[in-house]
Amino acid sequence: MGTAIVTVKIMPESPEIDLDKIEKTAKEEIKAFAGEGDTKTEIEPIAFGLKAVKIIFIMDENKGSPDIVAEKIQEIEGVQSAEISDVRRAIG
Repeated sequence: MGTAIVTVKIMPESPEIDLDKIEKTAKEEIKAFAGEGDTKTEIEPIAFGLKAVKIIFIMDENKGSPDIVAEKIQEIEGVQSAEISDVRRAIG
C-alpha cells in the first residue's frame, strides 16, 4: 500500500457560517483519522455568496476509506454536507 491524496469538499448551511471555524474543526477530525500530515485548504465560490471549503490531505492507504472523515465532518455545526470529491495515489 502507499499514500493517498484526498480532497474533502465541505458545504456550509449558509453564507453567514464562519468558514474558519468549520475549517479548524474539520482539520481536527482529519488529523484524528489520518494523523499528522500536510494539508491544504482552498475556498471555492459556489453561488450567491456561498463558498465551499476544500481541504486536501495526505493519508496512508492502510487506514481504509476516507468516507469516515466526511461523515464526521458532516456532523459539525453549520455544515450542510461533506463529501470526498477526489482520491489519488501519490507517486514518488
